Amino acid sequence: MKLSQRFSWWRERRRHHPPDEIHRAGELAEQRLAKISRAAGKKNGWHVFESVRIPDAEQGGKREIDLVLVGGNTMLVVEQKHWSGSFEINAEEEFIQHRKNGTTHNHSTVNQRIARKARMLVAMHNERVGNDDEVDVRVVLAFTNRNLDWPPNVMELGSIVKDEAGFIGLLEDENPGELNEALLETLQGFGTWDEVELNGGLMCKGDVLDLGLGDAIAEWQEGRKAPLKGSVVHPRGFLSLFTAPPSQLNLHAGERHIEAKLPFGKSLKMHVVGQKSPEDIPWSTVASLNLSTPSLNDGLGQTLEKP
Repeated sequence: MKLSQRFSWWRERRRHHPPDEIHRAGELAEQRLAKISRAAGKKNGWHVFESVRIPDAEQGGKREIDLVLVGGNTMLVVEQKHWSGSFEINAEEEFIQHRKNGTTHNHSTVNQRIARKARMLVAMHNERVGNDDEVDVRVVLAFTNRNLDWPPNVMELGSIVKDEAGFIGLLEDENPGELNEALLETLQGFGTWDEVELNGGLMCKGDVLDLGLGDAIAEWQEGRKAPLKGSVVHPRGFLSLFTAPPSQLNLHAGERHIEAKLPFGKSLKMHVVGQKSPEDIPWSTVASLNLSTPSLNDGLGQTLEKP
């Protein structure tokens, strides 16, 4: 390999990709709510599912739900917002946030979107179990930032509206009764986003389509039923410029483990959330990855009616 190519890869390994602070704050808030929800709801038998991804037959692709909780025959479908400042809701039910830095952002019809996802979830559950299971479905808007002012008409949308303490109180106070095992199984069949962390902390979420490491690795993880976790060690010293191969990859899926050397020029293919098409991410920029357990319910929801 030419020295110029080695130098290019050495520079890639040393590049720093800092996290997006705004999105990172929201992600940390979501992780916090899920963690304290598990602790608060454990006594009453609530089961917590984060970042639930469901197929959308009508619009194509998949849709994410921040949090779904199952307890008894009840399902809480939660949209979490960690906004600060204030927001208003216009006649079209669009949520318009006014940030403290003076900027404004239109978040569109937040309540309508999460209500639609709740209907899709129920339809897919009934399709799976083969009957109309009378599930008690509640849509919850959880505003978890204390520095947020709500408009009065948010209470007129038909959803449950809670701050963080109020939502946790709901889980602590309500015992939903005997668990609907079939409903729990439906939620267990959905996957979450794949996550690829870049050097420096930037987190890419979406679908990893191909690891790009050849047939041996593809066969090794084929048919896996556990999350695939990976870490990469990148030598960054000047002498690593002359080392071949330069990086070490460790992959774990359940009890299965494999180590591999990363050749120069390898990339994984990923469709990142918010991007129009898949992109190649050089392995030299990857610090770690966490690939979701493959979804068992991707075939559901093909006959949903338009909401």
